[in-house]
Amino acid sequence: MRTITSLGGKVENVTLRRTESSDAHEINSLIGPDTVAVFGRVNVIHLLERANLAVTLNSANDKVLAHAAFSDHPMGGIVDQAGWEPFLCENYGPLNTLFLHLFVAQPDFSVGSAKEIVRTVFSAVTELQCICLVTTTSGGLGECVCHNGYCGFCYRVEDSDDLTHIFAEQTTALTESYGPYFLAELVEAQDEEHHAAVCENEGTAVGFISVSGDINLKLLNEHFELGPFDGLYKPSPEQMTELAPEAEGHRPPVSHHLVRPWKLGALLHLFLIEDTQACAVGPQESEWTLEPTVLQTPNAFCIQLFAIDKKFEMRSTEFLPYVFQLFPDRDFCVISVPKLAPELPLLQNFHRVVPHHTSILPEELYIFHRSGLLKTFAVRLAVTGDRPAVCVLVKRLSQNESLLEDLDMYFQARRDTNGTALQAFVAQVQNQVVGIVIIRNEEDIDYIRANYNIESFIYFSHHGYEEHGQLCHFVLNPIFQHYSKHLLKEVLRLAHKSCLYYRVFPSYHKQRYSCASVLNCMVPVRPRHQIVYPLEELGINAPSIRITKDQVPYALNHINRKLTLEPKVTINARIVVVGASDTEFVNFPLNSPLSSLSHCYGDRDHAQLSLRSWINVVMAKMVGIDRAAKNVLLSGGQRVPFDHLVLCTGQQYQVPCPTGVDICNLPSDVQLPDRPHRRYTGPVPSNLLTLNDHHDCVTAYRWLQIISEGNAVVYGNTIDAYTCAEALLRMGVQGSRIHLVHLPAAGASSCSPGSCFSNPMVKKAVEKALEKTGVHVHLGCTLAQMNDGQHPEPITSLSFTSDGQPLRLECSVFINFSSKGVDYDAFKTISDACLVYDGRLVIDAAFHTNDPAIRAAGPLTKFSRRYHADRWSHSDFNPREVGQDLAASLLAFFDPTLAPAMNPPADLDRLIPNYTRARIQGGRLPGGYNYLHVTKPGIEQRPCSGKEILTGRIETGNYFHLQLNQYEMVETITCLSLKPFPVSNYLCLYGKHQLLLNRLCCRYDEGLVHDLYSYFKEKWCLAIYHDRFPDFEKEIQQIIESTKVQDHSGMSIAELIHRMVDDKLDFTEEPDVFLKKVFESSGGLASLKTSTLNYLSFNRFQLTMYAQPGLL
Repeated sequence: MRTITSLGGKVENVTLRRTESSDAHEINSLIGPDTVAVFGRVNVIHLLERANLAVTLNSANDKVLAHAAFSDHPMGGIVDQAGWEPFLCENYGPLNTLFLHLFVAQPDFSVGSAKEIVRTVFSAVTELQCICLVTTTSGGLGECVCHNGYCGFCYRVEDSDDLTHIFAEQTTALTESYGPYFLAELVEAQDEEHHAAVCENEGTAVGFISVSGDINLKLLNEHFELGPFDGLYKPSPEQMTELAPEAEGHRPPVSHHLVRPWKLGALLHLFLIEDTQACAVGPQESEWTLEPTVLQTPNAFCIQLFAIDKKFEMRSTEFLPYVFQLFPDRDFCVISVPKLAPELPLLQNFHRVVPHHTSILPEELYIFHRSGLLKTFAVRLAVTGDRPAVCVLVKRLSQNESLLEDLDMYFQARRDTNGTALQAFVAQVQNQVVGIVIIRNEEDIDYIRANYNIESFIYFSHHGYEEHGQLCHFVLNPIFQHYSKHLLKEVLRLAHKSCLYYRVFPSYHKQRYSCASVLNCMVPVRPRHQIVYPLEELGINAPSIRITKDQVPYALNHINRKLTLEPKVTINARIVVVGASDTEFVNFPLNSPLSSLSHCYGDRDHAQLSLRSWINVVMAKMVGIDRAAKNVLLSGGQRVPFDHLVLCTGQQYQVPCPTGVDICNLPSDVQLPDRPHRRYTGPVPSNLLTLNDHHDCVTAYRWLQIISEGNAVVYGNTIDAYTCAEALLRMGVQGSRIHLVHLPAAGASSCSPGSCFSNPMVKKAVEKALEKTGVHVHLGCTLAQMNDGQHPEPITSLSFTSDGQPLRLECSVFINFSSKGVDYDAFKTISDACLVYDGRLVIDAAFHTNDPAIRAAGPLTKFSRRYHADRWSHSDFNPREVGQDLAASLLAFFDPTLAPAMNPPADLDRLIPNYTRARIQGGRLPGGYNYLHVTKPGIEQRPCSGKEILTGRIETGNYFHLQLNQYEMVETITCLSLKPFPVSNYLCLYGKHQLLLNRLCCRYDEGLVHDLYSYFKEKWCLAIYHDRFPDFEKEIQQIIESTKVQDHSGMSIAELIHRMVDDKLDFTEEPDVFLKKVFESSGGLASLKTSTLNYLSFNRFQLTMYAQPGLL
């Protein structure tokens, strides 16, 4: 927080922040005649959407004192935004200049506010040197505010006092690492290989840097991918290509060897991933190998120590020209930083070097090439003569042919094969092409708006259709990667675009475009929940085909003008997530033909998230945790270091352990042994299939396709066993060859026979279907022997004991869904790591284990006994909701914009979390039934005292059952249908009041609802399925709570209801009639109607079936 002084001498504490759309009203109130005279009439919201940078100065009580908006081109129609450079002198360019488009302030604070805003903007935008105001009111008068930098020089003893406060925060850590006299020792050690310098402002030292040419390059090459940089050694002379002669007076004080063309492709290959989808899929060997020789000369120096006053940290790059002069024969500057350290502003101009997969160093390596100091970076439209240079630039890229094809189409017709307009731009430094960008007009913007939450970043109505572009190709020499956002900003300006989008398709779809290196500059856009429209019933009232058409799902990334100068925080912390349950971030739900559906994450969800673009996926098994070294040991011997470890291994179906009872010699009067909870330790037969994840299901599916004869035995009581039986029938296996073997009720892992169907009608339908198809069902059986106790490879027979006659089955394949439990290797790993395990891994309400660096969630866990909630665990809740809560708890460590909770309850840590989303179960059952069961979270379902609504019959395949609670809200949904139904629509019904469902109870009682499937296809209910309906409900709730009753001392509606319940209010009418009159007379009803119309109007593209105001 800083202070400014008004013209009258009043001192005000102020904070400067990015402007938000909610500030528009206060900004408008500050616009006066003088403002209009200089800036013209301004639409503030429109300006905020188009400005590259907008800042607001707030007072201590959060009132707007001043606002300024800046853009990368002059305002008004003085000159075209793509060609303003000749309009000003040559010292002003797109890289170092911004234009002021609006400044408003409270009159008394106008001068102080202007100074504070200008100072902060110069600090925030590193390359900025000039802020220009160009206006037509005075004949095109231009006013510039220029920033003067400060210089670096050799260290002097008298600078020590100035630097003391800079090192104050880090003194303890530095003393522990380097001793109490580290600063003096660095200064005394200066020689040709070691230097120290300060940066001063107005005669005061504000920053310190120590650099050294003595680097352990062997160690760095062992742990980082430095092959594309020649291992930071001097290249041989034959590898070097000099630049073309430079114009007189434009020679930079850096090495002439800007780029070696044959190595440029190699540099790009490291940063532009071969396949955008396959960022990392497990440990791989580097394709770069170095053959060190005795004569190799280092080509890098390192930053040993760096510190700068926080007020000047955005100008940290001022050090770089000076330190490169100290090492004129070296081209690279490197710095290593701890992984958990916040990213320094200095590092925004550096490149993070990719570490080897075997690296366990607790630090990140950043690198900067001296050519990155060049300020002649320019962007222009591509011309035909650029093609040879572009070919050299992209020759090592996997998508180079696609890029060159698009470039040729731009040269020939300015359009692609579909007739969509193309634009191509090249980036130049010293007349050499160092980057290329190709964009096309975005023709699917309506689909994007409907399917992705793009309006979290822009107000769509303030952007024309022609201003949306699709980013096709982005290639930039890694030396200049710190100019990536500037390059995108220039493309937006030159192309007259306001937004760019880039699609990342799933691995099974060919990726034509290459932009992987720019993803860090863009923001991922969340996909939106989609309404499943009954198109035939809607007819002409259906949404446009541009919205409802079926496309290959993809992940969408976005950038707009506002984001080009928005800083992004880089987090280098290593977060390792172990497991494949629905709770974890990367999960593989059982959605193959052989398993039930979790309805948490499906293939489409994975495609729209494109997690492979942001994380590394390692296919291995955890066999150890080294808590001291913070490493996870994998089954292949590799070690994965972590700073935060999340265990979400869940519970898996375990290989069944036979009791060993010989059914051939079993006396009839012998008491059978209880089913032992023992772990199977023998060899697992090849035809014993235990299905736990998507990979298991796909493997089993392929294996079963080659089995043409013999019995298939399915062992278990869960819904997975039933869906597996249906999958076998659909694969062509005769019902007589399928044996469904149920465990005894007391021995089942989670359910007794048939109990996985809480609705008895569903159970009855499935039993009839199994009987009709000829599937053999055996109840209450315990596995006794495989192959009569002989070697089990392969399984040819299975023996079971039961309360009745023993059972022996010939077997070609044994599919196991018998019992779930924590994997033994996971248990052993957790136990060996001394994590508290009490039947399951013990956690607190915030997911912490007894190690603060290790968290856990999902069915693997249980709550600590101090909560007195032994019967509750994460397995009783919606796994997606639990996973999102886990992610939110981790995000608080890294997101600086998240404010801590104000005054949280003192006993909050004594309560387990309260999750409210429904638990979902479903799948395709025998008989071809599509099954869905939605119920409230909890450990048990008590008999509901509410109303039951039922339509259809099992026999006709249209069974639909709703259970309402005592408050007439939907608590349970059960669907069993021979026809597919819109699952995502029906999930939106959970928790809704029957009045919201078009007075469902009244209509049902009057006999007007004959088929709930048809009822929930009607036009009126489609708004409830919209993804923004929950927000609309919250808005309605706020209106009701904020409405003040006029004739009752201004109390709120909620307070009035409380008084009515407590019999403290006299009224003669029926309560609902009385409340309706009071609410209407208080203006609440009018506000509610207005909000409803606004909701329908704002979402009219998806809700075309509703009449809009003025339509009739």
